[in-house]
Amino acid sequence: MFDWMAWTTPVAVFFTCIVLMLIGMTVWEIKSPTTLRKGFLPMATTRGDRLFIGLLSAAYVNLMFVGLAGRIAEWLGLAAEPSVWFSFVASMALLVFILRKG
Repeated sequence: MFDWMAWTTPVAVFFTCIVLMLIGMTVWEIKSPTTLRKGFLPMATTRGDRLFIGLLSAAYVNLMFVGLAGRIAEWLGLAAEPSVWFSFVASMALLVFILRKG
């Protein structure tokens, strides 16, 4: 069924984190409804808005890394492409930053 997708460990961890975040945010929203807040984003947002924007940003960071990994290896003179764990950590850091400060 999922043969078309490259289910590597980093991909599985990434999607597992997204599912756990969605479950956690749902429980948090039920226990403590959110209010609009203005952060560095150019609009007032709720927790759910910031989660959505953060998830989109995390996906774009991962896609850019996958697309540029060969060039990064070439630029830095690496023997192999850098691990996707770097993009995973960077995308999760960006997501947390948007959730906290956005």
